[in-house]
Amino acid sequence: MGYRSLGGTGIEVSAHCLGTMMFGAMGNPDHEECVRIIHAALDRGINFVDTADRYSAGESEVIVGKALKGRRDDVVLATKVHFRMGEGRNRSGNSRRWIVRAVEDSLRRLDTDWIDLYQVHRPDHTTDVEETLSVLGDLVRAGKIRTFGCSTFPAEELVEAHHVAERRALPRFRTEQPPYSILARGIEADVLPVALRYGMGVLTWSPLASGFLSGKYRLDGPIDLTSGRAALTPARFDPAIPGNVAKLEAVEELVELSESIGCTLPELAVAFPVAHPAVTSVIIGPRTMEQMESLVKGAGLELDNAVLDRIDEIVAPGTNLYRPDGVWRPPALADAGRRRRALGDRAAAS
Repeated sequence: MGYRSLGGTGIEVSAHCLGTMMFGAMGNPDHEECVRIIHAALDRGINFVDTADRYSAGESEVIVGKALKGRRDDVVLATKVHFRMGEGRNRSGNSRRWIVRAVEDSLRRLDTDWIDLYQVHRPDHTTDVEETLSVLGDLVRAGKIRTFGCSTFPAEELVEAHHVAERRALPRFRTEQPPYSILARGIEADVLPVALRYGMGVLTWSPLASGFLSGKYRLDGPIDLTSGRAALTPARFDPAIPGNVAKLEAVEELVELSESIGCTLPELAVAFPVAHPAVTSVIIGPRTMEQMESLVKGAGLELDNAVLDRIDEIVAPGTNLYRPDGVWRPPALADAGRRRRALGDRAAAS
């Protein structure tokens, strides 16, 4: 396993990061098996583990805490804050009030004294970014976290956060965690260049594109819309929808490419983001030991220029064949009222 510097932090992390979203009730409820998967990943050279308070309502953090007993000093541990945790007001978001509470909850579940990388899981338009940066800096000084970053922020939000940090003499986001795969390359046009500009570490998620690059979904094969990811978002997988046919057609070409170089489609998919100069580490999120071993198996795969050129022909750089799950949408796009003048004021002539 190769190692890379995480932005300008001086922290060295493996080029593969073990994501634990599938550990717990929302994926694999067997704690002992999940612990074995984590140990197997560590034994294979992965020293970077990513979780979040939201994953299985904190259960994933509990599992990670169990797995790291006796091995904590050798692991770069990352978790996240933002999404709602429990009932009532002020139990989510990026405010000082919530982050101070949430970090203590995560430390308790993880059974550790410190978090190496604490990430803001999504932007929060109700909270000034100055407020968020300020409290995160305080947590660094208190020794509860070592550094901090963000996840799934659009490029303009990254730029704003860096400008605010500079103007207010606050510590800045050192990392960004965006979705990135062969089928979702939109961040190549903005987020990744911005990350490079500011020297941010980048850990990418969903290299298998919500399962489309797992090899499970094929153009001429049956697609079960009643189970797994397809049952949760059938519109994303239904082959009767033209946009999904485009994804499946790309998959067929990628399968042919992977076979021509002697690897599996998942191995090709995971190797692709590792090759980008802005990417520090690629998150693999197995649910089973078999999945973990198959993903790590391709860690030594290096894609040459001919292969990357062919991928560019199949999916053009900077374009998305689909919109990744869970991507934050700016209020200017999500709220139609922000994109439409009041009736009576929409015409060019009065």
